[in-house]
Amino acid sequence: MERICVGMLFFSALLLVEAAHCAQGRYAHKLLNDLMENYSTALRPVDDTDKTLNVTLQVTLSQIKDMGMSSVQDERNQVLIAYLWIRQTWHDAYLKWNKDEYDGLEVIRIPSSLVWRPDLVLYNKADDDFSGPVDTNVVLRYNGEITWDAPAITKSSCVVDVSYFPFDSQQCNLTFGSWTYNGNQVDIAMGMDSGDLSDFVENVEWECHGMPATKNVIMYGCCSDPYPDITYTVLLQRRSSFYIFNLLLPCFLISFLAPLGFYLPADSGEKVSLGVTVLLALTVFQMMVAESMPPSESVPLIGKYYVATMTMITASTSLTIFIMNIHFCGAEAKPVPYWAKVLIIDYMSKIFFVYEVGESCASPFGKSEESEPFVRKHNRNLKEKPKGAPPPCCPDDEKPAAFHLTFNPCVYCTYRGNGGILGCDPKLVWNVEYIANCFREQKATCLKVAEWKKIAKVMDRFFMWIFFIMVFLMSILIIGNAP
Repeated sequence: MERICVGMLFFSALLLVEAAHCAQGRYAHKLLNDLMENYSTALRPVDDTDKTLNVTLQVTLSQIKDMGMSSVQDERNQVLIAYLWIRQTWHDAYLKWNKDEYDGLEVIRIPSSLVWRPDLVLYNKADDDFSGPVDTNVVLRYNGEITWDAPAITKSSCVVDVSYFPFDSQQCNLTFGSWTYNGNQVDIAMGMDSGDLSDFVENVEWECHGMPATKNVIMYGCCSDPYPDITYTVLLQRRSSFYIFNLLLPCFLISFLAPLGFYLPADSGEKVSLGVTVLLALTVFQMMVAESMPPSESVPLIGKYYVATMTMITASTSLTIFIMNIHFCGAEAKPVPYWAKVLIIDYMSKIFFVYEVGESCASPFGKSEESEPFVRKHNRNLKEKPKGAPPPCCPDDEKPAAFHLTFNPCVYCTYRGNGGILGCDPKLVWNVEYIANCFREQKATCLKVAEWKKIAKVMDRFFMWIFFIMVFLMSILIIGNAP
């Protein structure tokens, strides 16, 4: 019996709730018909035409659709595409009712096209479509307060400053105001001090650091009345990781190949080819950066880095050509000047650890045992005669040998007969003297060529370290200038 009573009570409650909903539905229809009777959407809903209608504006930034490398054309045209939720609140003097007369009904939702709406537009709109927000329903309260929430995808013009690209930050303005009503007719107030970012969807390229709002009252030249507007400033910071790994890091690594071109042996024949290849690679990266940048007088930071690197590689290639000319100067070149021998061969070669094969840091260039002239070694060997050797044919053989050996008829001597009478062949002596002179000239030429080659090698090593330091300092300066 008790279960039957409980079931009946529950069924009765459901019937009462359903009856209440049906009653509210009937009252809502009656209320809408009563409100729309003699109502006009063409005029401002105020009791007095001299009275100002206050509209409260609140903007929520939901998402940044495009402004970056994902849409190169938008950034080159300096356009920000954003997804916004726009809330407008105002009071309609002709849409009020006594809630007690309509079964306590306080709120109804009706299409926005049935009521008067403020003509707020985005002043800096950069789209061909001049349609406003979506025609969603409005929330109407019994005291005449109307709240209109509508989503909108806006394209606004934004001045893009790429001076510090890819470490740049941008400030894009969204300016809202009435298109036809002045400040004495429709006044705009801010719902919050800044845009709402609570529902912001993170962008892969941009970080939003805020959206402060300011109210401005502007007097235009065409009209004497004030025109208020509200400007929301979207503070954006570019995420630079993508550009660091795809543009900066390759350029940094390629720039280190320029000093290594000086370390490449000159006989390989690839020194100039390496510099030209590196220069072409940087030119390709420079073109990629130029295509993604909007036309501007300011050169981006990465562009300055590329230009500086290309200038350095051009200078290194030019120096390489000059040094290779020294390396391959040949036998027709003049002797190495004395100051070059002292400064480059004697001192700089030790500082930069440039030594030839068989040469150490303690042995000066050109005075090693391998470079000793053949004539001096031959004369030194003549002194070291084994015991029991026959007496010399010429008394001059006992004299100390000079650096420049002068041949005479006693160079080639033989014993004839038992009496030891000397005999000489003049033609043979002249041939030997000619061969010795040619050998001395060849030795002197080889020594001169070796000195020029060593000067070229020392200069290669010197410029290699200079350009390594330049690349490092240039990279530090570019990164240090980033905000």
